[in-house]
Amino acid sequence: MESPIIMTLDAGGTNFVFNAIQNANEILEPINFQSNAHDLDLCLKTIIQGFDTISKQLPQKPVAISFAFPGPADYKNGIIGDLGNLPAFRGGVALGAMLEEYFQIPVFINNDGDLFAYGESKFGMLPEINNRLKTKGSSKQFNNLFGVTLGTGFGGGLVNNGKLYLGDNGAGAEVWLMRNPLNNNSFVEENISVRAIVREYQVASNSNGADITPFQIFNIGLGKLAGNKDAALLSFKKFGHALGQVLAEIVTITDSPIVIGGGLSDAYTLFAPEMLLQLNGKISDLNGNAINRLELQVFDADNDRSFETFVQGELTQVKIPFSLKTVNYDPLKSICVGKTRLGTSKAIALGAYAYAMDKLKLNC
Repeated sequence: MESPIIMTLDAGGTNFVFNAIQNANEILEPINFQSNAHDLDLCLKTIIQGFDTISKQLPQKPVAISFAFPGPADYKNGIIGDLGNLPAFRGGVALGAMLEEYFQIPVFINNDGDLFAYGESKFGMLPEINNRLKTKGSSKQFNNLFGVTLGTGFGGGLVNNGKLYLGDNGAGAEVWLMRNPLNNNSFVEENISVRAIVREYQVASNSNGADITPFQIFNIGLGKLAGNKDAALLSFKKFGHALGQVLAEIVTITDSPIVIGGGLSDAYTLFAPEMLLQLNGKISDLNGNAINRLELQVFDADNDRSFETFVQGELTQVKIPFSLKTVNYDPLKSICVGKTRLGTSKAIALGAYAYAMDKLKLNC
């Protein structure tokens, strides 16, 4: 029997990119269409045309369509709400049902943060971490993963015991709305986003009118581009501070490794130190006594020395009461955090593929 094929879509505000995946590999050259975001009928016809063009190039009929689409949305029922970057979508658009009726195959739509985490859990960071642990002789293995995407906005997704956690309303892991630790009256995306990096640099460098990009600020911070290096480093430090505080809240609940994607993940070297400092920092009780911020310790999967300590743990042996026997005991509870292994777009596509295969009860 031929391996199943899933058709996918990378939906942006300007362009729609269509492809198909078989055996966890994209099997065609991507096909690009303008999104026509200003006109709903034209936009929907473009989506149909894109999948139609893909399907005609396939060696067999696809078994499903699966892709990420911006929210707010009722993802379970495939209904898209009022979108900021696709303004034609207003009042609820039954996109999933439309595609199912036209192509006569199941259609699955999800949030990009969810599919990013799912793709990394199946084909990226999670299996890599577990393989590295096994290779080094550790018995420790992980079954859960939290993924965050850092870019225009701040997205998230949770994989729990191999399954994508969506919540009862399909609104699980909407981390962008968490309280901002740097400004209690705002949501955290205000300090974890492209606009935050630019704003903080402009304030710190007194260049409020300057037209500058996060990539330029990153290179200024590295000393590769002329500019205010101290301001650039400070902007990424504040970014890492906010991210570390929020991730600490998240892993208090999830007790899971963390994978970081999105365009700003490329600046990992500039924000990760402060992020890890917050994750492994202290808080206090009402008497001022310091306690660890987390019950577990967070290690850097992209730092060899840190990962080696993570692997070794603090394994010891303890005696069984009233017995001569002993059992292994590692008192160090730990997780690791690291950058995307697949690249954000590929992780989302593979997450969409894996999600469809799981729902259809097929092996991927």
